[in-house]
Amino acid sequence: MRASDRAYARLRQEILDGDLEPGSLLGEVDQAERLSISRTPLREALSRLIADGLAVQASGRGTVVSSIETKDVDLLFELRLPLEVQSARLAAERGDPQVFTALAERFTAAESTLGPPRSIADVADDSAYYDLAAELDEALSAAAANPYLNHALRSMRAHLVRARRLAQHEPARLTASAREHREVCLAVASGDPETAGAAMLIHLRRSHAYISAQHAAHEPQMST
Repeated sequence: MRASDRAYARLRQEILDGDLEPGSLLGEVDQAERLSISRTPLREALSRLIADGLAVQASGRGTVVSSIETKDVDLLFELRLPLEVQSARLAAERGDPQVFTALAERFTAAESTLGPPRSIADVADDSAYYDLAAELDEALSAAAANPYLNHALRSMRAHLVRARRLAQHEPARLTASAREHREVCLAVASGDPETAGAAMLIHLRRSHAYISAQHAAHEPQMST
């Protein structure tokens, strides 16, 4: 793997994980030294992050991690709804039911670890849950088998991962989300595209309402 590809992959993941928060400075000298690469491949990596919308050029500062505001969440969901619903429909038609039945069982198990009462150890469960949700995304993309649709979803999902993490889901919402994801999995496994699309739409509308409300409540802290 080229140095620029490694730098891009690492910085992208750190942005998605929240290790690099909105407004964080991606200085060439500091990042090149931290990642043990020269500045030329780092510039390539930063250019790709800017093209993805994960970083921006800030006047007087240089390259910084981009912000996510309520209006951005609304615009993302305008695009997400039709794409994700179509992905679920295609997955129901083309996918392996056993894959989604197994995922449904894992979401059932996850639900019991996400609700109150909470302990410090539960933070790890939250992270594992987000990883499971990402697995479902990948399974839907693989089953839909449409490279054009999957390319559009990959870019959009990156921004939504950030929006979801910054919204700081409450235990009740995480538990509800696990149930909704389970219903999506079971609907896709049923092979009925209408049911799969409807289950996905219900989840997306509830997710949009929650994330938008959380972002609106914390907007000053989330903006750069």
